[in-house]
Amino acid sequence: MRYLPLTPADRAEMLGVIGVATIDDLFVDVPAAARKADLFDLPLHAGEMEVERALAALAAKNRSAGAGPFFCGAGAYKHHVPATVDHIIQRSEFLTSYTPYQPEIAQGTLQVLFEFQTQVAALTGLDVANASMYDGSTACAEAVMMAQRVTRRKKAVLSGGLHPHYAAVTQTIAHAEGMEISRQAVAIDAEAAVLSAIDAETACVVVQTPNVFGVVTDVSKIAEAAHAAGALLIVVTTEAVSYGLLKSPGEMGADIAVGEGQSIGVGLNYGGPYVGLFAAREKFVRQMPGRLCGETVDADGARGFVLTLSTREQHIRREKATSNICTNSGLCALAFTIHMTLLGERGLRELAALNHSRARELRDALAAVPGVEILSPRFFNEFAIRVPGKAAEVVEALLADGVVAGVPFSRLDPKAGMDDVLLVAATETTTRGDIAAFAQALKGRTA
Repeated sequence: MRYLPLTPADRAEMLGVIGVATIDDLFVDVPAAARKADLFDLPLHAGEMEVERALAALAAKNRSAGAGPFFCGAGAYKHHVPATVDHIIQRSEFLTSYTPYQPEIAQGTLQVLFEFQTQVAALTGLDVANASMYDGSTACAEAVMMAQRVTRRKKAVLSGGLHPHYAAVTQTIAHAEGMEISRQAVAIDAEAAVLSAIDAETACVVVQTPNVFGVVTDVSKIAEAAHAAGALLIVVTTEAVSYGLLKSPGEMGADIAVGEGQSIGVGLNYGGPYVGLFAAREKFVRQMPGRLCGETVDADGARGFVLTLSTREQHIRREKATSNICTNSGLCALAFTIHMTLLGERGLRELAALNHSRARELRDALAAVPGVEILSPRFFNEFAIRVPGKAAEVVEALLADGVVAGVPFSRLDPKAGMDDVLLVAATETTTRGDIAAFAQALKGRTA
């Protein structure tokens, strides 16, 4: 069966309207090397059963995070998601309304987003939160753009502990907006180094805790320095479970808190989709990107939900919009809210404590391996180690023992000169047997 409804005559008519002779004329600006017919080893067409079989074979080459000892983190974490989450997200009042453009027929979606905002505001210790973002990295970039609007300044200081992918996304978007990005040198314990870079031109300071090396930092002094200079403090968190154990960004003086919510309710999914968190102080609410859902009453006095603030370019004039890239990750936000509701405050605290306990056990086991050095002085459920040789080669070697040993930092930032640094994470899904297998395999490879 074929799914190409256009006939040769249809294509010829379309090309004539466009004003070109052939389809190849549409790709003249693409380098010739990228236009080779055999660039991708795929047939030009195939039947449905053949396609299903081919895709199943490709999928079989992947290894699930639950297939054995797994210690990857670096911004995406393996946590247990209760089966209840998958069951509830399929209820009709949530399933049928993906985007809440028409409040009168999207009350289920709007109520969930209202609850989501309430949860994110409580977790971050700030006044208001929006109805989710695309992911953590774009949320970080949007926060920098928001700080520019609030302060009317053009400089952003990024900590050397900020996840390199978050820094790269922020730099890309900031460059398009004419902002100056002062990214500090990459370092294990980097947050305090931003103090010397704050000046009267600084719009915001971006710090991450726990940072990309897992290091936990109380950024209260950075908040004081930023505010003294008239700048905003943006705190990034890529591991949402850490909110259950650590000081919230709001407690430490953050003006804006952003992060990745994947850890709660959302599986790894081989890289997405995920859900961005965004919260701020109430006085900045009109400069927040995205949507904000509010509670109201209808004509009969019954409780209802509406979009209170919609500052995307789809809703208002483009030049007045606070964002033209953000999206509402509705399904992932729903999963986050359901899981967070099932946990409750006590459950989140217990989950966070269990994560930290598992990570300490992993730290102790790896510290006993000859040639391994623990680099992160304070951590939640992730830390950096130095291994003999290149970390990427160690990870590749341990795969033969069935252990996914972590993320080489060189994969995140090849230019940092940290080829021997490995990021390892442990969560509630990590067993003592997993830890023992990792330590034993690493000992055998580094001996």
